[in-house]
Amino acid sequence: MLKIDDLKVSLEEEEKQIIKGLSLSINPGEVHAIMGPNGSGKSTLSSVLAGKDGYIIDSGAVKFDGNDLLEAEVEERAALGVFMAFQYPIEIPGVGNMNFLRTALNSQRKTRGQEELNAADFLKLVRGIAKELEISDEMMKRPVNVGASGGEKKRNEILQMCLLEPRFVILDETDSGLDVDAMKLVSRGVNNFSSSSRSFLVITHYQRLLNYIVPDFVHIMVDGKIVKTGDKSLALHVEDTGYKDFLQLGKEKH
Repeated sequence: MLKIDDLKVSLEEEEKQIIKGLSLSINPGEVHAIMGPNGSGKSTLSSVLAGKDGYIIDSGAVKFDGNDLLEAEVEERAALGVFMAFQYPIEIPGVGNMNFLRTALNSQRKTRGQEELNAADFLKLVRGIAKELEISDEMMKRPVNVGASGGEKKRNEILQMCLLEPRFVILDETDSGLDVDAMKLVSRGVNNFSSSSRSFLVITHYQRLLNYIVPDFVHIMVDGKIVKTGDKSLALHVEDTGYKDFLQLGKEKH
C-alpha cells in the first residue's frame, strides 16, 4: 500500500535536513506507530505524506498503491484515499460543520464515481457516527471547530475520517492534550473504523495511546531515521526507560 524508500527531507526556510534516509513499508490492514523524542522528525514525516508546504524533498520516493505520492497535490492525495488527523485541528469561522462535512463527502463520492448523498441520507449517516463519538448536536451546528475544546476537535476529525472512508490514515499526535476519557472515545472511533483494507500510521510521543490503538509494528525514530522496529513491547520499553537507549543508535546510523 505505502512504500517509503530512503526519504530525505529538509525544511524550506532553514535548509536544514530533518528526515535523513527513512524507509518504511505499510501493507493493507496494518497499524504502524512511530515514536521518538521531540525533534526526531515524526511530524515532518506526517506533514510530507499529507502534502503540506514548507518542505524540500532532497531525495527518495514515496509510493501509494504505485502512485507517486510526492508528485500528487493535496486534493489528489485525498482522492487516492490518504487522510491526516492533525495534532492541532484548525478552526474555520463562517463555514458550518455540517455543510463542510457534506461538501467533503460528496466531493469524495464524486471522485469515486458514486452518486452524491441527498440531505436526508447524509443527516442519517452523520448523526449515527456523531452519536457513536458522543459529538453533540450543538457542536455539529457550529462553524468548523469554532469554540470547541481540544477533545471535541479531535473527535470531529475522527468523524471526518469515518465519513470520508480513506484507505490510509495518518494520526499525528492525536493524543496530544486529551484526557483519558477523550482518548478512549477517539480510539474507539479509530478501532471501529479499522479493516483489512485500511492502514494506519500513528505518530505519538507517548505509549499511552497505544494502550487503546494497538499497533502491529512500533518504530523508534531518532534524528530523522528509524533506528529500531518491534511490536507493542517496544513502546512499553520506551515508557519504562525513555529514549536514551536509542539515541546512540541514531548516531550510529549516520
